[in-house]
Amino acid sequence: MSYEFFSHTADLGIRVRAATVEDLFAEAGKGLFAAIVARLESVEPKEKKDVQLEADRLDDLLYDWLSHLLYLFDAYRMVFSDFAVRIRHSEKYALEGVAMGEPLNLQKHELQFEVKAVTYHRLRVEQVGDGSWEGEFIVDL
Repeated sequence: MSYEFFSHTADLGIRVRAATVEDLFAEAGKGLFAAIVARLESVEPKEKKDVQLEADRLDDLLYDWLSHLLYLFDAYRMVFSDFAVRIRHSEKYALEGVAMGEPLNLQKHELQFEVKAVTYHRLRVEQVGDGSWEGEFIVDL
């Protein structure tokens, strides 16, 4: 499992790889908050926020997941470092997730980028040849 940043004009791209689609979504959450907080390891998983979402496509579900995490940061001033995700698919994709973190403390958490939004540009989630998963998304700074 991993995430990495890549440059994209005035924005920031995040590419994610994982063995399962659930791990991909968890790593995408880590990648998002690694962009927000300079040292993600400074964020302790003391509190949790539950997330439940539905979407027609996995790409849309990733967008909704990341946008909701960004909403939790903005609305509750919380930063997150650990994520657990379960995804089911019948007629729609359903996500049940947990984001674990703590309230933002500027004496403890050094902010890195001001992430304004997740974009649909270059958004993708796909299973690759070896059975693992890759995803990519751009955040507006």
